[in-house]
Amino acid sequence: MDALADLLDGPRARGAFLLRATLSPPWSVRIQDEAPLCLVAMVRDEAWITPDEDRVSEDRAVRVGPGDVAVVRGPVHYAVADDPATAPQVVIHPGQVCTTPDGRALSAEMDLGTRNWGNDPDGSAVMLIGTYQMRGAVTQRLLAALPTLLVLRGDSWDGSLVTLLGREIVKDEPGQEVVLDRLLDLLLIAVLRTWFSRPDARAPGWYRAHGDPVVGPALRMLHADPAHPWTVAELAGRAGVSRAALAQRFAKLVGEPPMAYLTGLRLAQAADLLRETDATLDAVARRVGYGTAFALSSAFKRERGVSPQRYREGLSRPAG
Repeated sequence: MDALADLLDGPRARGAFLLRATLSPPWSVRIQDEAPLCLVAMVRDEAWITPDEDRVSEDRAVRVGPGDVAVVRGPVHYAVADDPATAPQVVIHPGQVCTTPDGRALSAEMDLGTRNWGNDPDGSAVMLIGTYQMRGAVTQRLLAALPTLLVLRGDSWDGSLVTLLGREIVKDEPGQEVVLDRLLDLLLIAVLRTWFSRPDARAPGWYRAHGDPVVGPALRMLHADPAHPWTVAELAGRAGVSRAALAQRFAKLVGEPPMAYLTGLRLAQAADLLRETDATLDAVARRVGYGTAFALSSAFKRERGVSPQRYREGLSRPAG
């Protein structure tokens, strides 16, 4: 498995928040739900997304047109509006609670039917919104690789998944939540795979290093079997270079030494297993290359500031 495939294997929506929004101008929605990740697919008309300048000063309002998909990484607050100058009329709080800026409840007023929401059922602006609400639904590895806001233009990729999501999002059938969760995962993966391949994507070091003749093979070996008791010497031998050459080149291209990268990879995989399975801590430790549950717990708490058990317990709590 290569590093990108391993990274994109992470999204696992569970009870994601999905809706079709229909709005007539002037409109502006302030999002402060602090969810880890949100996708906005523009179906008709246009919108402007503006992250909070006091928290992400390098970002500015970005236009999203028909066919475009935006990915916003939490917990930053941001506004989505018909125009950057339009004052917010709706605020989305943690748990998808919807109010006016002064706190008056709007959920019933904005409800237009099954997963339909907005201020006008015949509004000119139509967008599909998918929000990962749980902290554990998207791995920290993936979030760390993304900017606060990215927009994939409609003419740069095959947007057929958006069309499919648009058809499914308004259905009320048995098992529909699971169908929508999986479609959201597929859409996110398709968008990110296309985005990472762009030369202007500011992709992380490990992605850029994937094509390097020395570091690329080392990365693939680590991702293929992170539980193996790797050493820099063994990686270098298999890559056909000296230990010093691999260590220096790996750190330069990836941004950290090989063993530090391996530690992060193992702990990320452990977090995924804690989220996705009921495996015991001993079993998780063995699968990711730690000899004992104690060794894994020590490393996990040192890197993440919380024990594996506390991490697993916290996954069922909404973000925010």
